[in-house]
Amino acid sequence: MDAFLFIVFTFVLSFQTHFAQGSELPRTTSSSKTYIIHVKGPQDKSLDQTEDLESWYHSFMPPTIMSSEEQPRMIYSYLNVMSGFAARLTEEELIAVEKKDGFISARPERILHRQTTNTPQFLGLQKQTGLWKESNFGKGIIIGVLDTGITPGHPSFSDAGMSPPPPKWKGRCEINVTACNNKLIGVRTFNHVAKLIKGAEAAIDDFGHGTHTASTAAGAFVDHAEVLGNAEGTASGIAPYAHLAIYRVCSKVCRESDILAALDAAVEDGVDVLSISLGSKRAKPFFDHGIAIGTFAAMQKGIFVSCAAGNDGPLPGSVINGAPWILTVGASNINRSIAATAKLGNGQEFDGESIFQPSDFSPTLLPLAYAGMNGKQEDAFCGNGSLNDIDFRGKVVLCEKGGGIEKIAKGKEVKRAGGAAMILMNDEKSGFSLNIDVHVLPTTHVSYDAGLKIKAYIYSTATPTATILFKGTIIGNSLAPVVTSFSGRGPSLPSPGILKPDIIGPGLNILAAWPFPLNNNTASKSTFNIMSGTSMSCPHLSGVAALLKSSHPHWSPAAIKSAIMTSADIISHERKHIVGETLQPADVFATGSGYVNPSRANDPGLVYDIKPDDYIPYLCGLGYKDTEVEIIAGRTIKCSETSSIREGELNYPSFSVVLDSPQTFTRTVTNVGEANSSYVVTVSAPDGVDVKVQPNKLYFSEANQKETYSVTFSRIELDDETVKYVQGFLQWVSAKHTVRSPISISFV
Repeated sequence: MDAFLFIVFTFVLSFQTHFAQGSELPRTTSSSKTYIIHVKGPQDKSLDQTEDLESWYHSFMPPTIMSSEEQPRMIYSYLNVMSGFAARLTEEELIAVEKKDGFISARPERILHRQTTNTPQFLGLQKQTGLWKESNFGKGIIIGVLDTGITPGHPSFSDAGMSPPPPKWKGRCEINVTACNNKLIGVRTFNHVAKLIKGAEAAIDDFGHGTHTASTAAGAFVDHAEVLGNAEGTASGIAPYAHLAIYRVCSKVCRESDILAALDAAVEDGVDVLSISLGSKRAKPFFDHGIAIGTFAAMQKGIFVSCAAGNDGPLPGSVINGAPWILTVGASNINRSIAATAKLGNGQEFDGESIFQPSDFSPTLLPLAYAGMNGKQEDAFCGNGSLNDIDFRGKVVLCEKGGGIEKIAKGKEVKRAGGAAMILMNDEKSGFSLNIDVHVLPTTHVSYDAGLKIKAYIYSTATPTATILFKGTIIGNSLAPVVTSFSGRGPSLPSPGILKPDIIGPGLNILAAWPFPLNNNTASKSTFNIMSGTSMSCPHLSGVAALLKSSHPHWSPAAIKSAIMTSADIISHERKHIVGETLQPADVFATGSGYVNPSRANDPGLVYDIKPDDYIPYLCGLGYKDTEVEIIAGRTIKCSETSSIREGELNYPSFSVVLDSPQTFTRTVTNVGEANSSYVVTVSAPDGVDVKVQPNKLYFSEANQKETYSVTFSRIELDDETVKYVQGFLQWVSAKHTVRSPISISFV
């Protein structure tokens, strides 16, 4: 993935954040770092007011700091999402803090990174019927988005036809108050760099990512949306009547202390859903992961959290944001392409894609050259200044993806060298995933397989030629949805017994709102762009969660998650197995439960519910120390007094089992469908595994009735003993519903 792509998370939180004086100053002194510091709560339980808690936190700071005339260095006091604060300290000062009674832990803050027109239709959402109508388009639900800010005044954030926010809303608008409305009900900034540079306008999005993700989740209907004349149609978010609360936490980077502060504020403000497209490169233990800690507190308040699965796929174990109280969202394509075909002199044609499709580009064949013809592999990546050794003037140039060079920059180098057009071939790991860009010259982006064949053609003849045929927007990719190459893959390293990602949704070449015109038409306010990443799939699921919350206001976050997962599609729209970037069947570490089906999620039949306290035995079962569980739970925990459970015993809607001996797990399902209904179990057993379910039928005489079943996994003979992972599914089937749970078995 290009560095510009973000990982997005959606959360419903209500937090309270308070800045210490001077928090807008530069983040470090000459020898200090910003630390996230966890402390026990005050023993005097009456200290529950803001000023009392802040005084308690200040008591941990060395007196020399608090009495100094320099600007105070406590940056944030966290009042909702954790017990502790963020402060700038030297190593010597940190040692003094560590000696205080009540200190739990401290670590330097981490830097996190940022990771849609016909996607509602592709997801089966229609204005006159189904989930959109039944949920009133998400009316009354508040989605909090943590990202790079927002673009007020964009038509995607019009409040036409919208009601005022619900009475519970306590947030505020920190920009020009007229910029907020009944759609954009809150805008706040927790990014120090933006505050220093832009002051009162700090929340205005100057990167575009936040505007894109917010409009994907809850943008208004906008007619005639398009990008450079392509993908024209009516744009809308997944929950177009939901309210938006914006929390800017990122500029070029996203600081962990700012993210925690924004979560703290969102919980206090009263959001229902949180959408977060941020994450670190590697998964961390949950007690060492700011987003996992902050979102646990949000979940306790009934807030649904959606996060991006990360953009480091297809590497196994690359999934991030895998805490079980988070919906972890992977990415797939949709059934739309913006087609540009590479036509070779020998008559072969290879379909690719490109946003920039100039109408004046001639289909006449031109000389074709490979950028790495001089034998230097680094030149094949078309980096700055790399095309000096060969005359590329007037030619179509084949460049390779990768080399640490952004795709648009490759086109700039071809243009600088006098090239007439570019064919950009994928690297091997990207396969057939084509995440397209606004290039500076005529370009088509083709698959790795196509690139190899084009390269072979170049070497087969003394006079290779090619051109590009621009074909515009095409709807109807029969393979869709296809898992993208970059989408984070399981297994989850911090908790292999929880299958991650949970779900996949649209995340490749997604059209949504953008702050700036792409064609220098500065008079236009209706500007859109196409982006790719799990940052884009995350807000899709945030919007789906908002619709379900509106339709079922009493469902818990776990019930909403279960409804999404157990109703998901495991076959494409053309009734074929979902495939990945190699066009081979994708496994459960790529798809999770499958591809989101919002309409079925609205009526799932049964749900696997989890109460907040149910996670404590699970966390103890991971082998965490008492203090480590306390960091997450926000209260004193003694695992020795808690009945620890194995990961697989959490009432999760999927199964992920390391099978070295027979294992039995129990699950409890709640009937959210019709009274007087019955379900029978069917199992697609993984190869080499015997699966027994008891009982094999469930009967429900009333709504909200709970029933428990057990499932036993036993290993049997497998033809290929070198296989490490196998998969299958278990499903409960009634006359109306199919409630499916994926099964992943590891023999490692």
